[in-house]
Amino acid sequence: MAMFNRYAPVAVVFNLKHWKSLMTVNIEISESVRHYYGQVLQSSNDLKTSACCSIDAMPHHLKALLADVHPEVLERFYGCGSPLPPVLTGKTVLDLGCGSGRDCYLLSRLVGPAGRVIGVDMTPEQLEVAVRYQDWHAERFGYANVEFLHGHIENLAAVGIYDNSIDVVVSNCVINLSPEKPRVLAEIFRVLKPGGELYFSDVFADRRIPDALRQDPVLLGECLGGALYWEDFRRILQELGCPDVRVVKQNPISLDDPEVADKIGMVKFRSATVRAFKLPLEDRCEDYGQVACYLGGIPEHRHAFDLDDHHHFETGRPLRVCGNTADMLAASRYAGYFQVLGGKSRHFGLFDCTPGQQGESAAVDGACC
Repeated sequence: MAMFNRYAPVAVVFNLKHWKSLMTVNIEISESVRHYYGQVLQSSNDLKTSACCSIDAMPHHLKALLADVHPEVLERFYGCGSPLPPVLTGKTVLDLGCGSGRDCYLLSRLVGPAGRVIGVDMTPEQLEVAVRYQDWHAERFGYANVEFLHGHIENLAAVGIYDNSIDVVVSNCVINLSPEKPRVLAEIFRVLKPGGELYFSDVFADRRIPDALRQDPVLLGECLGGALYWEDFRRILQELGCPDVRVVKQNPISLDDPEVADKIGMVKFRSATVRAFKLPLEDRCEDYGQVACYLGGIPEHRHAFDLDDHHHFETGRPLRVCGNTADMLAASRYAGYFQVLGGKSRHFGLFDCTPGQQGESAAVDGACC
C-alpha cells in the first residue's frame, strides 16, 4: 500500500480560468477567517456559537496548569476544552492554528524542558499576543521551549517544518477554517514521524456544505461553513495512506443563534475529537488473534486508557484487538504502556468491528473501529 504522499491529492485543474477562480475563492476564505479572528472577535465571549470549541471538558490536571498561563493569552484564545493527548514528555509537538498560544503554553509544561512546542498561525493579531508573553512564560516555567511561526497550515514547509520531524500534531477546531483541507492533512502526514500521531478536535457535517454558505464570513468564523463532510474527510485520509481514523469523542452541535440557524439549520453538525497515526495500516479491521493489555503507568490514566470511543483498556485486563489497533499500540509512543500478544503470521478473516458495550462483554468479544 502506498505510504503518505508528500502532497495531497489535488482536484484536476482543467484550465487556467478554473485555476484562477479556485485560487481567488481560497484567498477570499483565508482573508475572511483572518479578519474574523484578528479584528471581529476581541475575546471568546464574542463567538456566536459553541462550535469552535473542543468537546473535551478540560481535565483537572490541565486546569491546574492554566494558573501559569497569562490572562491575556487565555482571554484571546477562541476555544474551550483542550484536545491534548497524553505521553508527551520530551516530544516535539506542533499546534496548528495556535492562536494566542494557550494550548502551546499548556503543551510546554506537558513536554517539559526536554521537549519542544511549535505553534503556527496565519493571524498576526493572535500571534502578537502569543509572542508577547514568551519571556513571561519562560521565566515562570524555568525553561523556554515554545516557538511561534507566522504562516499557513497548508504549507508548513514554508515555515521550515521538515519531513518526519514531529511526534504529535494537535489542533483545536482550526482545520475546518482552511479552504484547502487536503493540503493541510497532507502536510500533517509529511511532517509526522513514522508512528507519530494526529490528535485534534473539529466540526464535521452530515453533508457537503453548499458553496454560498462555505463562503459566508460568520459561518466560516464560527467553524460551520468550512466543516468537512465526514465521508470526505475519511476519503482524504485514505488517499494519503491513512485508512483507519479513530473517533475519541463526539457530540452534536446545537445551533442556538437564530441568524445562524436560519442560514444553515438544515445541516447537522457534530464536534469530534479524532486521532490518526502515521502507520501502514489496513483499510479494514483484520483478525490475527491478537490481544492487548494496558499495563498502566500513563499519568492521569491510572485505571484505564481509552484509545477511542470503543476501545476502553482497563489496567491489567486483556482485550482482543484487530491488527490495526495492535499496531497503533505497539508501534507508537504508547508502546511502553501496553503488552501486545500475537503477530500476523496467522489470519482469521475480518475482525468483528461492531462497537459493543465496554466492560466484560468487550473484554471477551473484542471491539474495533
